Amino acid sequence: MINYFSKGKNEKAPTLFMLHGTGGTEMDLVPIAERISPESSVLSVRGNVLENGMPRFFRRLAEGVFDEEDLRYRTKELRDYLDEAAIKYGFDRENVVAVGYSNGANIAGSLLFHYEEVLAGAILFHPMVPLRDIKLPSMPHLPVFIGAGKNDPICPPEETGELERMLAGKSADVTIHWENYGHQLTLGEIDAASSWFKKRF
Repeated sequence: MINYFSKGKNEKAPTLFMLHGTGGTEMDLVPIAERISPESSVLSVRGNVLENGMPRFFRRLAEGVFDEEDLRYRTKELRDYLDEAAIKYGFDRENVVAVGYSNGANIAGSLLFHYEEVLAGAILFHPMVPLRDIKLPSMPHLPVFIGAGKNDPICPPEETGELERMLAGKSADVTIHWENYGHQLTLGEIDAASSWFKKRF
């Protein structure tokens, strides 16, 4: 996987695992990582799938319609990569917080849906429900931040609410921050995520 890694000043701070949106690169969310936790190590990766030349983390069949078989495969691939990267770069594998936007938030959510204790927490900007016909693992007190737009045409508020209920149903500690905008990532939600992170970690 094409990636960017930066060693943080504070080894006890969680490593931030950055996952871009469709068409992004491994550098897109690095400034956001610095805003959320300036002293953290940062691992940022580029999606392995191309859609019309645009990097993504898994295939889709249409807007909002995921290729579920590919999603499962890519989710395992990403988990295995994270295990290998922890050894390669020397960060604490059990102290990783994923930060994803749109397609990146969806694959981060899929990690939570598939594997117990795969992450120490997650910041999901404009995520959808990755899969519905799946038995979720237990997530006791797992801190999850969701940034959402009340006018998001890709991820409507009902979908955000459904995702919250699914995660909370497995005892995750879910916080939703609403903005009055669409699918774009706003400074307001980044700052809200930063404040949330400082309280939780």
